[in-house]
Amino acid sequence: MSEKCSHHRGKWRKRLRPICAGLLIFNFILLVVILIIWAILQPKKPRFVLQDATVYAFNVSGGTFLTSNFQVTIASRNPNDKIGIYYDRLDVYATYHSQQITLYTRIPSVYQGHKDVNVWSPFVSGNNVPVAPYNGMALGQDQADGQVMITIKMDGRVRFKVNTFVSGRYHLYVKCPAIITFGSRSTGVVMGNAVKYQLYSRCSVTV
Repeated sequence: MSEKCSHHRGKWRKRLRPICAGLLIFNFILLVVILIIWAILQPKKPRFVLQDATVYAFNVSGGTFLTSNFQVTIASRNPNDKIGIYYDRLDVYATYHSQQITLYTRIPSVYQGHKDVNVWSPFVSGNNVPVAPYNGMALGQDQADGQVMITIKMDGRVRFKVNTFVSGRYHLYVKCPAIITFGSRSTGVVMGNAVKYQLYSRCSVTV
């Protein structure tokens, strides 16, 4: 009986060897093809710039609650000449010292063609958002100094298109620094009940 089992195992081993060799060859060829495609396309991440921010409200009450209302203008450029980008989901919000201070604002889904530029001007706001005690103290000090650094962030999902091929979804994360000035140090332009700041701040992009 053991001889028969050994005989069958030997047959299976002989059959598996060419299958394993074929899989290794296929994976190698696939890897080479991917590297060649990457070298030809030279894919680049989209580029983002925070152009301006209009501040309608930025008030701290009791040192623990923050009410803010901004309209920001963000430009995105696709630097690729052979790759299109689908922005399936893109949420915009503001943070102060890594703490989120506004709600998410969703930007409508859009396709960005080769070398195209898209410009969005969403509102981001938060009403009586609780601020961590250490952030409340820092925020009060920053306002007294006449300058507050906030970060406009974008969090979403993107797909890339090459001819008729469309990739799976990738996580897109964008960080845009913005300096809001007050009092005698203000660099903004008063527009009715709001102050507009020209920023042109380059954003960091992670895909």
